[in-house]
Amino acid sequence: MSHKTSSINGLYAITPNSLDTADLLRRVRLALAGGARVVQYRDKSANAVLRLGRAHALRELTREFGVTFIVNDDVHLALESHADGVHLGASDGDIGAARDVLGIDKIIGISCYNRLPRARYAAHAGADYVAFGAFFSSVVKPEAAMADISLLQQASAELDLPIVAIGGINPQNGAALVQAGADALAVISSLFNAPDITVAAQNFSKLFIQDPMP
Repeated sequence: MSHKTSSINGLYAITPNSLDTADLLRRVRLALAGGARVVQYRDKSANAVLRLGRAHALRELTREFGVTFIVNDDVHLALESHADGVHLGASDGDIGAARDVLGIDKIIGISCYNRLPRARYAAHAGADYVAFGAFFSSVVKPEAAMADISLLQQASAELDLPIVAIGGINPQNGAALVQAGADALAVISSLFNAPDITVAAQNFSKLFIQDPMP
């Protein structure tokens, strides 16, 4: 299957840290109303009980909008919340082990940072999509390794699975990443910190609308 037809495409909204579940759900709903196609639940602060409750609530919300729901880092939370899949970083475990827990139908995404060999390995090991970045300086991960836009071009030409770009992306600088081969743009700050989250989501979503041939 071509990566252009995958369920990982368009605006890939990653949840911000939040102390208030109701506010988190309100903000995610606004992003979905603006056209977000994927929601990843990323939470580095809440306890296990709160994380499970939030994951279940986000699963219901994403189901309402018919979009893909991914859990960051935690394979068992993805399973318990009936998420569509999990996203794994370098220290979050093995693809094969995650597949054993989740089964063949779930999505497994892999952070590849600025390393194309890691993406090749992930594809060979059965990953469903790969993510590269940071492409721009990020307030969420200011220490992140920087990736060059040529990496997207090379990966898009070589890998037949969806490619996600992440790191300091906004509607202005994101266009070049889509042109270079990114199937999805993963965003936290410039979406959820925007004055109008729905409008910000719409502006991101417009980057994926291809002009008809003349």
